[in-house]
Amino acid sequence: MPTEATGTRTETEGVRGGSAAPSSPPGLLLLLACGAMFLVVLDATIVSVALPAIGAELGLAGGALGWVVNAYTLTFAGFLLLGGRLADLFGTRAVLVSGLTVFALANLWSGAAGDPAQLIVARAVQGVGGALLMPATLTVVHQAYADPVRRTRALGLWSMVGAVGAAAGTVAGGVLTDALGWRWVFWVKVPVGLAVALGGWALLPRRAPRTASGSSPDLLGALLVTSGLAALVYGVVTVRTPGALGTALGALAGAVVLLAVFVLHQGRWARSPLMPLRIFTYRAVSSANVVIFGLGIAYLASPVLLALHLQRVLHYSPTRAGFAFLPAAFAVMLGAQAAGRLTPRWGPRRAAVVGTAVTAAGFLWLAAADAHSAFVPDIALPSVVFGLGAGFTFTPLTVAATGGVDPSLTGLASGLLNTTRQIATALGIALLSTLADSVGGARGYQLAYLTSGVTVALASVVAAVWMPRRTSAA
Repeated sequence: MPTEATGTRTETEGVRGGSAAPSSPPGLLLLLACGAMFLVVLDATIVSVALPAIGAELGLAGGALGWVVNAYTLTFAGFLLLGGRLADLFGTRAVLVSGLTVFALANLWSGAAGDPAQLIVARAVQGVGGALLMPATLTVVHQAYADPVRRTRALGLWSMVGAVGAAAGTVAGGVLTDALGWRWVFWVKVPVGLAVALGGWALLPRRAPRTASGSSPDLLGALLVTSGLAALVYGVVTVRTPGALGTALGALAGAVVLLAVFVLHQGRWARSPLMPLRIFTYRAVSSANVVIFGLGIAYLASPVLLALHLQRVLHYSPTRAGFAFLPAAFAVMLGAQAAGRLTPRWGPRRAAVVGTAVTAAGFLWLAAADAHSAFVPDIALPSVVFGLGAGFTFTPLTVAATGGVDPSLTGLASGLLNTTRQIATALGIALLSTLADSVGGARGYQLAYLTSGVTVALASVVAAVWMPRRTSAA
């Protein structure tokens, strides 16, 4: 791993997303990584608050409305590993800037969409752009900070910026939807994306593409995993649709086949696999991904679930619903800051166990909210608890998943972790929104929050039993 003052490439850089070690100041590189992270998180929450307005104008409801989010998260998840591979072949700067450009232009298209099909396709393209830019961000942080303690604190700041993006997204989404209409929740990200792209072009070094034999991107692998995930979520969303049980079961069976073929392809057939299966021999990587999957199903899907709950059951306006997210978002910021300082002392396992346990408690508390709930005691306080726990948990999981491997696998490990987060988001939205809709009213959301709490509690048990006590990054 290059030191902060090094400007030359070493063999220990990530096989995914690695490039010449940047010579720019570490602070500027961290700012660049945080800017990209901010944009990705902003996208999820700013759109969540606008979902009811989008559904009303374009004729989307129930599980179908979730595809406005899932079309993005599925292509994001499916192409993240490919994005890391392309960065390895063509350089971090080229792929990061290209991804931001695609992301910005797809937001322009999303805002101009005239029907559901156009919007969903545009969102899928936007996910491809996000998948190109995201794998490089953690690699840039690892390259900028060689010292494990400083790197852990930088990762805490990186996580905190995610919370800032979540808070900005909920407030901006509500205000923009009420004042200018839902289309502006997409258009507002265009100048931000282009500005971050210019920053990446200026700060990251240029590197000539690698043309070694056998190093071509695994496009078949990307197609298999994206198709499999899409079929899985489609099956979950449509399983309760009248007359669609056969279609849903067929989609679920197809998902199993596609994902099984993907694993075989990665292990036996691919010359340059997206996800070399040897990465799972690292206990820190495997355990952290399982824990973040359980956490992500609940917490990362919560903006969509809570936005629908507040507007449909408690009859909040989009602006009021947006501001209602602020307690959780600020709590995530505090949790991430605390984790950046405590994880080096406690180790990632202890920090992850504490964080997930607190998160589970918050969701179980929120499950008591009903149609007559008051905001502060029934919504805000439980949100603060699960936000504090989630913010505290992401840092130790990131440290474990990316610091517990050989330095040559850092890029791959970060790409895998982000892929798991996006898969968890898509499945969480599909499962929990379908569960809430199937029961209906306040009781549906109570059951969804209860399920979230139990899921995160199980993740806490996994962290306690499986995660290693220390990693090289802690």
